[in-house]
Amino acid sequence: MNIKKYLLLFLCLPCFMQAKIITISRLTCEMQEGLVVVEGSPRLGWAMESPQNGTRQSAYEIDIREAFTGRQIWNSGKVYSSQSQLVSIKGADIRPDNPFNYSWRVRVWDETDAPSEWSREAQFRSASSRLSEGKWIGAITRQNAHLPEGRKFHGGELKKPEVKAAWEAVDTLAKKSICLRRTFQVGDTTEGNTNRQSSKKIVEATAYVCGLGFYEFSLNGKKVGNSEFAPLWSDYDKTVYYNTYDVTEQLRHGENAVGILLGNGFYNVQGGRYRKLQISFGPPTLLFELVINYEDGTSTTLRSDNDWKYDFSPVTFNCIYGGEDYDARREQKGWNQVGFDDSHWRPVVIQEAPKGILRPQMAPPVKIMERYDIQKVTKLNAEQVASASKSTKRTVDPSAFVLDMGQNLAGFPEITIRGKRGQKVTLLVAEALTDEGACNQRQTGRQHYYEYTLKGEGDETWHPRFSYYGFRYIQVEGAVLKGQKNPQKLPVLKNIQSCFVFNSAKKVSTFESSNRIFNAAHRLIEKAVRSNMQSVFTDCPHREKLGWLEQVHLNGPGLLYNYDLTAYAPQIMQNMADAQHANGAMPTTAPEYVVFEGPGMDAFAESPEWGGSLVIFPFMYYETYGDDSLIKKYYPNMRRYVDYLKTRAEMGILSFGLGDWYDYGDFRAGFSRNTPVPLVATAHYYMTVMYLIKAAKMVGNDFDIHYYTSLAHEILVAFNKCFLDKETAQYGTGSQCSNALPLFLRMTQDSDEQGSYQPDAKLDEKVLMNLIKDVEAHGNRLTTGDVGNRYLIQTLARNGQHELIYKMFNHEEAPGYGFQLKFGATTLTEQWDPRQGSSWNHFMMGQIDEWFFNSLVGIRPSTTYQKFIIAPQPVGDLKYVKASYETLYGTIVVDWTSQNGTFTLNISVPVNTTAVVYLPGEKEPKEIQSGTYQLVCAK
Repeated sequence: MNIKKYLLLFLCLPCFMQAKIITISRLTCEMQEGLVVVEGSPRLGWAMESPQNGTRQSAYEIDIREAFTGRQIWNSGKVYSSQSQLVSIKGADIRPDNPFNYSWRVRVWDETDAPSEWSREAQFRSASSRLSEGKWIGAITRQNAHLPEGRKFHGGELKKPEVKAAWEAVDTLAKKSICLRRTFQVGDTTEGNTNRQSSKKIVEATAYVCGLGFYEFSLNGKKVGNSEFAPLWSDYDKTVYYNTYDVTEQLRHGENAVGILLGNGFYNVQGGRYRKLQISFGPPTLLFELVINYEDGTSTTLRSDNDWKYDFSPVTFNCIYGGEDYDARREQKGWNQVGFDDSHWRPVVIQEAPKGILRPQMAPPVKIMERYDIQKVTKLNAEQVASASKSTKRTVDPSAFVLDMGQNLAGFPEITIRGKRGQKVTLLVAEALTDEGACNQRQTGRQHYYEYTLKGEGDETWHPRFSYYGFRYIQVEGAVLKGQKNPQKLPVLKNIQSCFVFNSAKKVSTFESSNRIFNAAHRLIEKAVRSNMQSVFTDCPHREKLGWLEQVHLNGPGLLYNYDLTAYAPQIMQNMADAQHANGAMPTTAPEYVVFEGPGMDAFAESPEWGGSLVIFPFMYYETYGDDSLIKKYYPNMRRYVDYLKTRAEMGILSFGLGDWYDYGDFRAGFSRNTPVPLVATAHYYMTVMYLIKAAKMVGNDFDIHYYTSLAHEILVAFNKCFLDKETAQYGTGSQCSNALPLFLRMTQDSDEQGSYQPDAKLDEKVLMNLIKDVEAHGNRLTTGDVGNRYLIQTLARNGQHELIYKMFNHEEAPGYGFQLKFGATTLTEQWDPRQGSSWNHFMMGQIDEWFFNSLVGIRPSTTYQKFIIAPQPVGDLKYVKASYETLYGTIVVDWTSQNGTFTLNISVPVNTTAVVYLPGEKEPKEIQSGTYQLVCAK
């Protein structure tokens, strides 16, 4: 492509020198906005805006003070540096036990040495080191509950008589939802012998709450925060997360009341209906601390202790897998307010503390993020009810009707209903329907439902608090919709919505193109990712809800393009580190709530493509944010894992795992069929070793660099000896995954005259041609699965085969996203052919998003994190692509059109960064400073 012309449109270009206007627009601590709780000395960051092109930072000054007292803690002075992210403040007097927030601000100088105004103030605080001084309280101790120990209770194990007997022997009190309350005085003291009171002004009030498994926290009758399923779940034997709330505005002088509602979550899965597994770390329990700082320098601390009381909540059943029941007749009005008579409530029991280390929850909370209304109503007739009662293995009530809410999602229904006291309405949810049109949970775990018993006091609004499911349809029994005939005087359902519940990590991108299938595929992937973006990245929101790890790195680039994972990713790493076994092995799930053992289960227990996330994902995080802290922190874990894999290898070859799970062919997907498991396992073994060598260089471990370089060579030689047919230039079976993996990892090497392995360009070209021919032989269709998809797409992309990728996905046949759309899916399905799959809400096949952003849009980070590459790839009949990507420094915007022989690129580059722009067909790039530009060239 020859350049016709470059047109650089500079905004606000002055004809004389003047100070540029810089606005500091975003302040972060550890890359987080808002009040951030930190352990140790935090790193600060800021983003800037300017109406003028070419603006960059030349210096900065940071000022940190104690928020209330105004006492200066630290001032950096003028620092000549362009760094505006992850800025260290080591040397600042940050005290872990300081009861006050820290306030900070920054100003910068531009390239002409002209200063900006001071930024607004932002705050952070040190994590409480005294939280563990409180008592864990609840209704019954673990010892008295007689809860079974272990993580083997799943599948056939649950059917054993002795296992059934052990769980049946558990005290029923151990799984009941309870309410806890405590009243306390704020700000008033009695002077002398008079009753005259003196108010003290509150300057800061901070609550630290850990209610396990899940809790809902209220002050003076009002819920604090808007999270669901708090705190985020973890391996409670290793890590326990707590939440921090600024409650200064919620407190009032005089008497106050705190209320906590507790549910089971993953902390206490005892079953009762459907359950994937059973595990209990203990009965519901609470740790609480409220620190109130007054203007006169004094403070008051309220902790969980013997002075609290509890009673049973209206939640009569709750299980993360089985659903939830609520009896509104058991509500005690005002239970979490001042003036409530709790004389009949029970004194709490001091419980055993969880074994895990208390850590502040840094990742964003899970919330109700979207709501969906009814799209279609279907009333089941008597014949359908009778037939559905057999097919669903439950008695369907004759009143049943089914609502299509239009969107498959993770969450729960919310209802507003009116009826008589004691009437019940049942809500059964599912992502599929039976032949009769009833909700079908056969493939996703049954029975899961919600039951609400009315109190009979006007309109009643309710949604579950401690359980969720993946669903599109809602089957309502025991009620009628408003406006419908009601001869049986059933409760009237005045409103019902599907609540889409997912982690509130910020969406940081937009994507749109002229291709209908690509746009819809992007939406499919987004809805599936969000459905499975809970406390961890789950595989599905219904059947398992487990954190299967391969998705973390195989979809990692797409996830990092689309979501702010600055706080979410470190928590994933903590979960992985907690799950690592003493011998260095990594399980396939984290947290590891169930240990897969027994015949046929070994491959599910460990697989290098899954465990490798421990080593691979920190580098994806580093490449995105420029933050190497995860690599340095978890380097010992990475090394232990690689050392463990070495003990499992025979002559450099690993032969265990799931391989290219769910690959495609004329068979029902499951275990790898097209590609040898040892080839996939060994390739990932090599990949983890190569990443470990990079990590060793970053931590400065020369011995490890030498040792693991030698190990990588050993694996490379063994891999090529075992899997490469030199005559045909085919690896393994010659499948797409077989050839894509060694190409992606640059394993296409051969020995030279000295016996040293070196890249072999001819071999590389032959293997690539074999790969392309196989794709073409399958009608420009893929045969890869969960693991091979990314390597196939990215190998083709790295070798300029974008037109082939376009053909692979621009159609409505299986395998492909277009077929799922044609099928009617609203989230990405588990199998390429959803008719064959058991789940219609998985994101493991969503690797195309990486190609959308790094190739079609063309945004890629470079080795320096204030410089970005923009290299869009117009392919096929695409007429336009427009996208945005919010980096730590600001938002990159790319908007290109390709029409009538002209390629037009409009871009915006954040302040204090540069972009290296490659126009299609051009070898020499154009480096552009911050600002807004248009570049035009002829095709």
